[in-house]
Formats: sequence, structure tokens, C-alpha cells
Amino acid sequence: MATPIIIRNLTKKFGNVVAVNNVSLTIEPGAFLTLLGPSGCGKTTLLRCISGLEDPDDGEIVIGEKLVYSRAKGISLPPGQRDLGLVFQNYALWPHMTVYKNITFALEIQKLSKEDMDKRVKESLAEVQMEGYEDRYPREMSGGQQQRIALARMLAYRPKVFLMDEPLSNLDARLRMDMRTELKRLHHISGATTVYVTHDQIEAMTMSTNIAIMKEGVIQQNDTPDKVYHYPANLFVADFIGNPKINLMEGWVSGPGSVDLGKFNVPVRTYNKTGDVVVGIRPEDITVSTTPIDHGVEFQAYSVLPSGADTTIIARKGETELTVKEIGVSKIQMDQKIWLTFNSDAINLYDKETGNLING
Repeated sequence: MATPIIIRNLTKKFGNVVAVNNVSLTIEPGAFLTLLGPSGCGKTTLLRCISGLEDPDDGEIVIGEKLVYSRAKGISLPPGQRDLGLVFQNYALWPHMTVYKNITFALEIQKLSKEDMDKRVKESLAEVQMEGYEDRYPREMSGGQQQRIALARMLAYRPKVFLMDEPLSNLDARLRMDMRTELKRLHHISGATTVYVTHDQIEAMTMSTNIAIMKEGVIQQNDTPDKVYHYPANLFVADFIGNPKINLMEGWVSGPGSVDLGKFNVPVRTYNKTGDVVVGIRPEDITVSTTPIDHGVEFQAYSVLPSGADTTIIARKGETELTVKEIGVSKIQMDQKIWLTFNSDAINLYDKETGNLING
């Protein structure tokens, strides 16, 4: 049965620096939650607090039905009593031990029989497609193979919760893609509650059931990948998520259903908002035409950047610059006149003062 994790008002400081600032978070049983954000946002510190490798300064952590940390009650269980599986960026394999010994090291503490340990090693290596490597040493394997062994060790232990701290960051791009596939498959098979730390938004978007985006120790939004991408809670999340980046344009509400951006207007639901706002629209939600069209706004193709599967077009109108994404290789030439139309259903409106999404 999958295990929930409940975090209440958690704070962790390093001197005068507040790494985790009064965070409350509920991770549902069987979820794959990714802690995402720029370097220094507090995501790794939060993971280490959950694991017991760091003692918070305040708050509570509950794993399953067990209170593992409470400042008020003086409880702080060590990592070994939290029933967790940990995978780190640097693999953390014992160099003088074979794969078999690396995997069974923790199983011996559980006092499993030789037969049970053999079975778990065989099953876990099969799950990461590393059968037959039992007698190899870490130095005899590539980085990707070592990472698979680190995962197999965690799987063999059969913890209630998986904790992973940027486990793929040392791998090359092709292998990272392969390992994303394997990790998502392993989560599907095991059903274990997983907390995953990364600064790579592609990893977060492709593998997670939920993404918690952090900034300066505070969770800005905790939601499904779809909602984080299409309905960012504030301008920080909107700007952080997406490649190419979202278009953010300052303007003011000029009437019901319209925002004036200075050089042109865009249709958008304004929710009775008045005054200064920021319009956010993804590059793929802008349509480009090489001939004048109804409601089209004339721009110039400042730069055209094909990448095979799609083409990024940087369009300019005076001082306004927009990024447009077209599927496939575009025939548009640099400096060519183009006309842009906007998908009003995909436009988000933000309060300029608070930076928060306006949604009713």
C-alpha cells in the first residue's frame, strides 16, 4: 500500500539564510512529486529534511502514519527508521564491493536469508535491465550503468518511499532520456510514493504526477504538469516553465475582453479586472501567416530558428518582441512581414502588482 507524506509548517535555516520557509505540503500515496526550481531555491534541503539527513528548525513531517519529525514534540527519527530509499546524483556505490554486495548490503541489515537476497537482487537488476552484472565492480561500468545499479539497490530494499536528488544530472542527454523512460516505468510498476528533485523542467514535466515549483524556500505552485504549464499561478512560474519561454507583455485593460499592449490589442477574458496587467501566452498558441488575415497584427520576422521537428520565430513590432513556435520547418524568411493572431482561450492574465494569475 502506497504511503502519504505530510509536511506541516516546515522551516530550515542555515545561519541567516532561510532555505525552507514555512512549507506545508501533502504528497498523496503513490504520487510522483517533483520539487522543481532554480539553484538555491530549497528543493534539495526540503528533500534532505524528509529523509532525515537534515534536522529542520521548526514544523512536522509525517510519513505514512509515523511522525518522523516534530520540533514541538522533540521527535527526530534517523534516516534508517523512516523506511526510505535514497538515490543521489553521485550514485553512492561502494567502489570495493561488487554489484551484488552493493545491493545486498542493506538487505543483510534486514537479516534476509541468502535465498531471499538472491531473489531480490535478480528481480531488481531485471527491472533496470542490468541482469548478469552481479559480479562487476562500479569502476567496470559506465555512469549510466552505475546509476541503474543505484536504482536497483533502492528497489531491492523495497522502501515505502523513494527519494531521488537529481539522479540523472551526470548523464549525457541521450541516456537521460532513456533513464526518464525507465524511472517512469519503475514508478508505474512499484506504485511507491516518490519525491524527485531536479532543476530540469523536462524531467519534471515528463515524469511527474505533480510538480511543486520552489523559489527562495517557498512553494509557488503545486499542481499537475498540465496545469503548471497552461495555468501558471504567478509570473515566476510562468517564466520558469516552458522552452521556448512564454511571452509576457505588459498592458492595461481597455475594456471587457480586451487588453491594450500599446501597439495592438489582444482578446482575453479580463474577469472584471481594471488597470495594469501582464498578458502571458505560450509560443505555440500564436498563429503566424505570411499574408494579411482578419484580426492579424503585422510583425517582422527578426530571426528564424529551425530545429527539425519545429521552428522558433522571433517576431518584432517596434520594441515588442514575441516568440512563436511552428511545427516542422517553416518557410518564413528573416525580415519577412508576417501577421500574428492569438488564441484567446490560451492567454493568461496576471496582476502586474502582485504577479498572481487572475482567474475570476
